[in-house]
Amino acid sequence: MLITIEEFLTRDEVARFRRQLDAADWQDGVQTAGALARSRKRNLQLADDAPPAISLGNEILRKAGSHPLFVSAALPRRIHPPRFNKYCDGGGYGSHIDSALMRLSDAGATIRSDLSVTLFLSEPDEYEGGELEIEGAFGVQSVKLAAGDMVIYLASNLHRVTPVTQGARLASFFWVESFVRDDGERTILFDLDQAIQGVTPAIGANDDNLVKMTGVYHNLLRRWALT
Repeated sequence: MLITIEEFLTRDEVARFRRQLDAADWQDGVQTAGALARSRKRNLQLADDAPPAISLGNEILRKAGSHPLFVSAALPRRIHPPRFNKYCDGGGYGSHIDSALMRLSDAGATIRSDLSVTLFLSEPDEYEGGELEIEGAFGVQSVKLAAGDMVIYLASNLHRVTPVTQGARLASFFWVESFVRDDGERTILFDLDQAIQGVTPAIGANDDNLVKMTGVYHNLLRRWALT
């Protein structure tokens, strides 16, 4: 699964995010890297407890929880609080796979990282390099989206950020534990949900076959969901 969501943030929202991030206190991103990733990671990050990280992260969480396409694709059970990073001056992040289990210190819980999410906060023409490269079953996919756009992909995929040779790449990133752990099952549900939404305007919400299709969706979700 690799799904992009265009205009997750509006232009005005991106501008407001950028004003706060431009004034923020950035730290060496290696502080949050695991032992194997330390030699591969060269970027800047906001501390998790920095005021803009908390306020902007909470705003992303609120939007994600009510965004139809995000919910349809991720079926989120729990979401790791969003983090923020900056790549510049040749910084990048070599090939790696995100940790499978992540501790939520404030909640005293641990989440399983099924999906990784990157929300781009810089326009593509503001920097050179900085592509998010994701290795999947069909080869390497290179992702470099407009500011405010989001990509959702499997946390189990090898991925990297190519070095930023000019300008700066700002982004938010986080992880999702899905109610449906299996990617194949989650993809079937996403495709079925999108098909239902696509035909509803043409045939009407009261169509008997549409009601049956919706029932199939919920019965599959009932079968596959982890609670």
